[in-house]
Amino acid sequence: AMLRLRLLTWDVKDTLLRLRQPVGHSYAAEARAHGLQVQPEALGRSFREVYGAQSRRFPNYGHGQGLSSRQWWLDVVKQSFRLSGVQDEAALTKLAEKLYRDYCSSHNWEVLPGAAETLSRCRQLGFHMGVVSNFDGRLEVILSQCNLRHHFEFVLTSEAAGFAKPDGRIFEQALRLGGARPEQAAHIGDDYSRDYRAARAAGMHSFLLRRAGQGEGPEVPPEHVLPTLGHLLDRIEK
Repeated sequence: AMLRLRLLTWDVKDTLLRLRQPVGHSYAAEARAHGLQVQPEALGRSFREVYGAQSRRFPNYGHGQGLSSRQWWLDVVKQSFRLSGVQDEAALTKLAEKLYRDYCSSHNWEVLPGAAETLSRCRQLGFHMGVVSNFDGRLEVILSQCNLRHHFEFVLTSEAAGFAKPDGRIFEQALRLGGARPEQAAHIGDDYSRDYRAARAAGMHSFLLRRAGQGEGPEVPPEHVLPTLGHLLDRIEK
């Protein structure tokens, strides 16, 4: 494909990294270490509900509403436990602080199959690379801990950008950081609207990672779909 690409931008969660286990299970294990019994499934449901409500009320980690992303997350964790029946405020504070730290590390994140190899190969081919992710400031540390940070010239989070995908302004910032025009850049991610469609709306190329068994979803030209990250190299070989 004669795409003449210079810059590749990457989503992170469920594209390069995934959680080792569901949030409810991690939270429940931490609660057990503090002598509290909470059902993982109940915690998972509480977390999804609380996370959704907090995201609607304070989008992009409360950016522009006077919240730090740290406070945003501590509130989410505490509220998830409260909703699951934990009332001990001292314990909630300890749990929230500990979990906030734990999600900074490779303790809770693992690199997806093929990610490290594909990133290495893209760098060998001479592409400039950056991250564009709806994430808070912990992402730099997480990528370092998972030994992926060195692949990227920049890591642009929605917290730092002040805009979250699918807002085109986060892609505009990425293009400036990567020194590329939109048509010289491609974005790789697993979310149809936030990654695939949003990058195309910003004038970039994009590829949608859609692993087998993920179900269908909106129509995407087959040459834009990646059944695995390894397929990217066939699509962009210089």
